[in-house]
Amino acid sequence: MSEPRAPVAVPPTALVLGAVLSVQVGASLAKGLFEDVGPGGTVFLRVALAALLLSAIWRPRVRDRTRREWMLVAAFGVSLAGMNFAFYSAIDLIPLGVAVTLEFVGPLGVAVALSRRAIDLLWVALAGAGILLLADLGGGGTDPGGMALAFLAGAFWAAYILLGVRVGQRFPGGGGLAIALVLASFCLAPFGVAQGGSELLDPRVLGLGLVVAMLASAIPYSLELEALRRLPARVFGVLMSLEPAMAALAGFVVLAEVLDARELAGIGFVVAASAGAARASVAAPPPRD
Repeated sequence: MSEPRAPVAVPPTALVLGAVLSVQVGASLAKGLFEDVGPGGTVFLRVALAALLLSAIWRPRVRDRTRREWMLVAAFGVSLAGMNFAFYSAIDLIPLGVAVTLEFVGPLGVAVALSRRAIDLLWVALAGAGILLLADLGGGGTDPGGMALAFLAGAFWAAYILLGVRVGQRFPGGGGLAIALVLASFCLAPFGVAQGGSELLDPRVLGLGLVVAMLASAIPYSLELEALRRLPARVFGVLMSLEPAMAALAGFVVLAEVLDARELAGIGFVVAASAGAARASVAAPPPRD
């Protein structure tokens, strides 16, 4: 009788791509809640429900944690809150594909900064050209406030990547993520209650919020955290290069957001820059404290 085979581990690249697909479908569905509870109420509902789900699943250990670990997970929670609130506020003003492309400056910056290759200047220039196309300077086609919020979300996204590596190393399973989501929920609560009010308790809103929490928070963050345990941070940043294209596709299919040729070209430039920045960044291990 043959011995049972060990289960085959899912490649970290597949984990990242699954997270990309899940989060963009979730973001598309979340936009449907904006009329009821606003971007603030939507993101609060999403993060709070995800925190409850993951806390029940992982039951994170909070005793005997060092001060350094608490500071680390608190910073991770703040980055999650800032990234989500800025991003949802952005997609209230500009199309999903455009917002994700501008936000992607964050992980692209991580990939380039950690690589230190001269050719990365080319990728920065290519990404800059794409951003200028999306900005449509002088054309008035893209809301400047939405663009600023998307860039802010990108800065928090970069922090999320770098902090996520360390959280994954110090907290087993999804425990660190669950704690960070609880802390992020407290950060988002004032904005959520102010914009959503009593509508946050509506059964239909709660039901859709639970679906969004699963697709846009619980599933992708868990997949990303596991991938970050097995990938260098800069490689993770590169694998996210499909995010803008996936967001444009999700916006078109779910929200009927049609982008013009200029916007599609801008997204294409950023995707190409991200893929180019990936090519020689596979070998180094993730940073350690």
